[in-house]
Amino acid sequence: MEIWDAYLEDGTKAGVDLIRGEPIPKGLYHLVSEILVRHIDGDYLLMQRDPKKENFGGMLEATSGGSALKGEDKLSCAKRELLEETGITALSIEELSSYTSHNTIYYNFLAITDCDKSAVKLQEGETVSFKWINEQDFIKFINFDEMIDAQRKRYYSYLTKMGYIHTSK
Repeated sequence: MEIWDAYLEDGTKAGVDLIRGEPIPKGLYHLVSEILVRHIDGDYLLMQRDPKKENFGGMLEATSGGSALKGEDKLSCAKRELLEETGITALSIEELSSYTSHNTIYYNFLAITDCDKSAVKLQEGETVSFKWINEQDFIKFINFDEMIDAQRKRYYSYLTKMGYIHTSK
């Protein structure tokens, strides 16, 4: 059983526990950290979701991430999820933005790594493959409907600032 802290919309703890899989009461939120991974050489990591996953099964995603466990803050969650889902530890992690949708507060991070690119680990039941793509291919991935739209929206301010999103999109 996975237990989460409940949060109010402003990001403060509500003093209530939530249990994964149970409905989240109205007015409460759970915290999710998502991590965009960039290698020091400029390449971005894409992970292919397990086809058996209910949401976006088989699709490539430009993040790793997941729900914060009880007692875990957003940065600790980001570091744990990055390690669990990819085997990567970051040289640096920068918070880019936050975004609230439905009953979730998303914190979005950029992790810079110098890891051995061939040593990315897959998490059973979560991911089935990975690939590194250069900046030009990453821009195509974002702009030609390959990126999961919800992730594009959560990273929109960063992607726009970097010039990755075409203005006609």
